[in-house]
Amino acid sequence: MLSDFWPHGSVAERYGVLRAEGHSERAIFIIDKEGYIQYIDIHALDDQPSNDVLFSELEKITSTNKKQEPLPETASNNALPQGGVVMYCTSWCPDCRRARAWLQEHNISYQEVDIDKVPAGAAQVRKWANGKQITPTFDINGTIVIDFNIEKLSEALNISS
Repeated sequence: MLSDFWPHGSVAERYGVLRAEGHSERAIFIIDKEGYIQYIDIHALDDQPSNDVLFSELEKITSTNKKQEPLPETASNNALPQGGVVMYCTSWCPDCRRARAWLQEHNISYQEVDIDKVPAGAAQVRKWANGKQITPTFDINGTIVIDFNIEKLSEALNISS
């Protein structure tokens, strides 16, 4: 259990849930003994998470019968998509959700790599972002755009912002 008090917001920022106003999203990350994120729950600040759901998730993780799901094929052979628009993201990131909507609004087709499920994708993002795991990160035909920056995305995609 962690409360991100001092230095203010440093953990929330590393996990991508620190808001510009200086407080974080209500976020729960369950991390296993090996240090891998096994569960993420991000929801409105006024919503109280269900203890039953959390206990169920903890049981899944700590169960001796736990079965490891195979990694997607792209993760097992470390092949990442090349060419076009590739968005490296997570399912829980608010900026990733906004980026998906923006891409769809502009009718831009893209491939998505969930860095929580594809370790090679997470490693690539850290390489591009100087050791940080920032989402979304875009590879647009070899042009890298870190974070959801509409101006830089528009420039890389040659569209008017």
